[in-house]
Amino acid sequence: MTGIILESNFERVGGQPAVDRIVDAFYRRMDSLPEAAAIRSLHPSDLTETKIVLKKYLGEWLGGPKQYSSERGHPKLRMRHQPFRIGDAERDAWLLCMGGALEEVVPSPSLRKLLFDQLGKVADWMRNDPVALMPP
Repeated sequence: MTGIILESNFERVGGQPAVDRIVDAFYRRMDSLPEAAAIRSLHPSDLTETKIVLKKYLGEWLGGPKQYSSERGHPKLRMRHQPFRIGDAERDAWLLCMGGALEEVVPSPSLRKLLFDQLGKVADWMRNDPVALMPP
């Protein structure tokens, strides 16, 4: 009997080289888009280490090697970002940069949409500004 072998999203985007390009494109947008200035200011001026961490996290999140967890433990994203005020504007700026990076690197429109939708849920979860969390 032959089973169906499903590719992970990590494999579908093109493995670590593609993840690295996504992260580089993401931070290039964060550095250049005026709409991202507020979230860029939350990062160190030298993004070298930040990029390395996101490349490991995103690779693992997509189903690749568990480099992030083996080195840093459970992601605990919300806790790690708690010192920073993250509201709707910050979420939207982050998604603007990530959406553009996915557009640049991931050729499949259906995979881009899937990843963007999933990352949108993560970005929503990261909001910690009480005003952003109030019901409409």
